[in-house]
Amino acid sequence: MTCGGCVNRVKTTLEPLAESVIVTLQPPVATLTNATSNMDALNKSLAAVGQYKLSAMPPLPSLPNATITKKLESNKLSESGWFKTYQPLLLVFFYILLVTLAIEATFGGFEMHRWMPHFMAGFFLIFSFFKLLDINGFASSYAMYDVLAKRLPIYGFIYPFIELILAIAYMLNWQPFYTNLATFIIMSFSSIGVIAAVLNKQKIRCACLGAVFNLPMSTITIIEDLLMAAMALYMILVM
Repeated sequence: MTCGGCVNRVKTTLEPLAESVIVTLQPPVATLTNATSNMDALNKSLAAVGQYKLSAMPPLPSLPNATITKKLESNKLSESGWFKTYQPLLLVFFYILLVTLAIEATFGGFEMHRWMPHFMAGFFLIFSFFKLLDINGFASSYAMYDVLAKRLPIYGFIYPFIELILAIAYMLNWQPFYTNLATFIIMSFSSIGVIAAVLNKQKIRCACLGAVFNLPMSTITIIEDLLMAAMALYMILVM
């Protein structure tokens, strides 16, 4: 399995064949409770939807306490590497910030209300670009947590173009009130699914940068959505 779409496809295929199914991407493991079919039948069902194959996992060996402690410490260290995990997202924000501040410098001063549309134009332009690189992968990942995309999968294919339209609207300063209102509604609504996924501790891919990067869902995704909604609301209020 390579993306959230694979996880969703495997889980959907196996769910009718067991009492409960849990599928994770990292590690690529499917846990079936009270399966109603044998291994051959399960693999036959999976082969019909992709190049997936189940194999039984060996039982975990009993580890001495010292080994367990070391493994727990190792996990803590890996969790502390959040910067490396979210480096692509942080770099995107840094470059957008750098370019928009450079634009402000050409005006000889900084004005918040002038800077925000430039920042949001860059945000939507870059984020839509990454989503459109693999729109199928994005739509599959997005449908795993977005409230509307779960019920209406076509929304996952439309969403990158919505971001592209918003980017162009901000660049052209077209109908600022309606552009900001649309941004506020869309980003606020998008944050609902993200917040639910984080609160439920779902270990799924964040689709904010499409299917290009394997970014886990976290509070950073919530901040990203709510930041855009807050900026749009601010510009509406100061008009």
